[in-house]
Amino acid sequence: MSKFSTLVPGVGMLPFVKPKQSVMYDQMGAEATKLALADAGIPYNDIQQAYIGWVYGDSTAGQTALYNVGLSGIPIFNVNNNCATGSSALYLARQAIESGAADCVLALGFEQMAPGALDVIFDDRTNPLDRFLKVANEADDERDTPMALRLFGGAGYEYQQKYDAKTEIFAKVRVKASLHAEHNERAIFRTALSVEDVMSSPRLYRNLTRLQCCPPTCGGAAAILCSADYAKRKGLKATVSIVGQSMTTDFPSSFNDHSMIKVVGQDMTKAAATDVYEQSGIGPNDIDVVELHDCFTTNEVITYEGLGLCPEGGATKFIEEGDNTYGGHIVTNPSGGLLSKGHPLGATGLAQCAELVWQLRGTAGKRQVDGSRVALQHNLGLGGACVVTMYKSC
Repeated sequence: MSKFSTLVPGVGMLPFVKPKQSVMYDQMGAEATKLALADAGIPYNDIQQAYIGWVYGDSTAGQTALYNVGLSGIPIFNVNNNCATGSSALYLARQAIESGAADCVLALGFEQMAPGALDVIFDDRTNPLDRFLKVANEADDERDTPMALRLFGGAGYEYQQKYDAKTEIFAKVRVKASLHAEHNERAIFRTALSVEDVMSSPRLYRNLTRLQCCPPTCGGAAAILCSADYAKRKGLKATVSIVGQSMTTDFPSSFNDHSMIKVVGQDMTKAAATDVYEQSGIGPNDIDVVELHDCFTTNEVITYEGLGLCPEGGATKFIEEGDNTYGGHIVTNPSGGLLSKGHPLGATGLAQCAELVWQLRGTAGKRQVDGSRVALQHNLGLGGACVVTMYKSC
């Protein structure tokens, strides 16, 4: 039996959009919060604490967003953990419930991004990814390539060399994402693609083409978490609970093993997933649906194995046999994932949470995974942090 008892009575998510097409970040944050409150059926004054994730912006952006919803004097914590920011806010909110510090907590994430690849903003101080780039420099001398592209592209190339995997398997991951996103009105890219479309798009690094990389995106998402006692007192119809959650950071192997696959977090993923499976008493064969961190097609392939969805070296078979989509073993990224839905860094983890809550409620429309009872979430940030969360219908 899981030691966790946190319920998720409300979620909210705005449609993701391209940079320069969104409203301001504070409006995105406020609107996502209002959607989650309405979904839960509670007023803002019931929120006792708030954890707010964002990566690009000035200090106390979280307060700026929430002040558009209400001024209640509650503790508001700003959270930044790179691409794992949204799930880090969720993790802290869940801890507040489990510790008894609060009965009803908000986790919110938003991002107002600029066009183009992610890059260092401050060049007058230590780069947080210096350790990661040192390993990349051992693999090649492509130092002008954007950091994330180089790291995840290098990991995919290493995977191909290690397991004799064909470039087409990565393209098939993108095709799958596009087919799932066709039915997601909140996704930024909803056009169905073919393997030929993906392979013929501009090549950016190693075997990665443009269509295999998630786009910079603007958006907001939120979740309300509460205790079972609070839900009972308020008469809430909370039908989804968190039954396991783990957060890891890098291990010595991330850098000492000189492996690009480990540099981009496979050992973090394995450790967090193992912890969650032990906490929940649920294994990978019991999961119905997964939202995982597919910032690049290469990372989705590596993550299948890190989460134990298939054996090491077994991703090609997993993809070729359609075990990652409807009618297969486990439906991965029914939302379209980061590749199609978009990746506003602070909001991504909470958008994943929202999708899985809808799936477990059976309200995901045409992208509904039939009979979903158990869902797994994986959110990764270089630097590094990995959060894995298990949800279950209750």
